[in-house]
Amino acid sequence: MKFLKSIFGFGPDPREEMIPLYAAIVSEARDPVWYAEGGVPDTLDGRFDMVAALLSLVLMRIDAEGKAGRAPGALLTEVFIDDMEGQVRQLGIGDVVVGKHLGKMVAAMGGRLSAYRDAIEDAPAFEEALVRNLWRGEPGAEAKPALVAERLRAIAAGLKATSWNAILAGRLR
Repeated sequence: MKFLKSIFGFGPDPREEMIPLYAAIVSEARDPVWYAEGGVPDTLDGRFDMVAALLSLVLMRIDAEGKAGRAPGALLTEVFIDDMEGQVRQLGIGDVVVGKHLGKMVAAMGGRLSAYRDAIEDAPAFEEALVRNLWRGEPGAEAKPALVAERLRAIAAGLKATSWNAILAGRLR
């Protein structure tokens, strides 16, 4: 793609600046602690839900930047959508229904962002939102919603204390 851009004179893709941040989100979401200690289901849905939870925290932090965060927030969301499209295609879902799947994923992401934004300051409400989203309302015996909520709230606090430039560079804490 970079080759074609250089031939036809297109400028750099501004989404590329968000890749270190998105990579940090995905890396954190893949941390085995979420699954082994927190009991988040180690499934496609569980991994999507962890990416969505962490992306939500980052988007909330970006929103706190006001006008300066609007473009980066939109670009980060586009990187997420591009990644999800690649994941859906890798699963073998054909062109005809990719858009439908992406629409559902984006809607789910928006719902989680809204739920976490509304609940993050209220520990019991946040834990309840996590149970609804990470465990689809049915946490098994291995689920530890309080632990997951505590870790996510610590990340949110770390994001608040982290400089804007450091966050854009991919530092979550």
